[in-house]
Amino acid sequence: MSLYTYKAMDPGGRMIFGRMDAINPIDLEMRLKRMELDLVNGEPVKQGGLGGAKIERRELITFCFHLEQLSRAGVPIIESLADLRDSLENPRFREVLADLIESVEGGKTLSQALDNHPKVFDSVFVNLIRAGEETGNLPEVMHSLSESLKWQDELAAQTKKLIMYPAFLGTVILFVTLFMMIYLVPKMVGFIKNMGQELPIHTKLLIATSNFFVNYWYVVIGLPILAAIFISFSIRTNPRARYRYDATKLAMPWIGEIFKKIILSRFAGVFAMMYASGISVLDSIRTTQDVVGNLVIKEGLQRVEEMIGDGQNITVAFQNVGLFPPLVIRMLRVGENTGSLDTALSNVSYFYNRDVRESIGRVQAMIEPVMTIIVGVILGWVMLSVLGPIYDTISKLKI
Repeated sequence: MSLYTYKAMDPGGRMIFGRMDAINPIDLEMRLKRMELDLVNGEPVKQGGLGGAKIERRELITFCFHLEQLSRAGVPIIESLADLRDSLENPRFREVLADLIESVEGGKTLSQALDNHPKVFDSVFVNLIRAGEETGNLPEVMHSLSESLKWQDELAAQTKKLIMYPAFLGTVILFVTLFMMIYLVPKMVGFIKNMGQELPIHTKLLIATSNFFVNYWYVVIGLPILAAIFISFSIRTNPRARYRYDATKLAMPWIGEIFKKIILSRFAGVFAMMYASGISVLDSIRTTQDVVGNLVIKEGLQRVEEMIGDGQNITVAFQNVGLFPPLVIRMLRVGENTGSLDTALSNVSYFYNRDVRESIGRVQAMIEPVMTIIVGVILGWVMLSVLGPIYDTISKLKI
């Protein structure tokens, strides 16, 4: 398929502009017809490929909520999809829904139609819809998916908050340091040297550092950028590098523990939702391995799957792997013994989610004074190295 930009007209005569994947212009026209749009003109994008507007998590939340409400009201699934398609602004998602309608009209189930779009609907989403179709609980599954997506959106926001705040403060400190070393300190060095006295070691060190920044500024700025590009490329292409990167994230002081709680909270929430929908324990664990987004945790879940497959109970398997703390293991044991494992896993997710919020608050409360101390130390070093020799010279003057 190629990516086309198009200009089309809706039934009300309004012009619609967008992008869509199509085999050729005729296929583009047919796809727009399914969306009740008349093609005016369309051109292939030279830098083609899969694309168009990105489908955000919040649009999937709207998808689940819409289908849940209409399913509860007894509206057929094709009419529900058509109604949602007509209300969407995202042309890419409208095209996906048009394809879903065509697939369902052709005799496929909703889960089979969703499975044709793995980049939009992941394996967890498809398996849950399939379980809902088999058990007749599709509205309840849609409600669970909607709540789960909202919760994942909140977790993503918390993770971004945890990363962006220190990154912003670190960038500010970096630019302050560069300004002082490249501009401010060189302005003062000539004056200090002209005083003709022996400079203390910390002043010599400051001058040497400043000279390095001035003479090799491209190294100071370029080396971190090149290192970031190299690390990013290695993580994407080398599984061993990705594994070490994931292990390093979990081993970081303070922040690593929060990352682990976020990952396990996501796993427990999705696992509970799948198990409550009637999916077996092994299938739930196998499917959620791709949800955690961390190779170290994924490897641990693979060992859990193997142990459960060999006959060990769930609690013992998780305990032997060491993924969860003792409190959570006790909750799993109670849930397994009482037959309410989904409730126990939901409690695990709630426990971690609450702990994540509190931990992020504590870390952010610590970051501000730590960054302030770092800036204070750098400024103190500069002031002491510059003003110290000046003060010594003035104190030796005889009036």
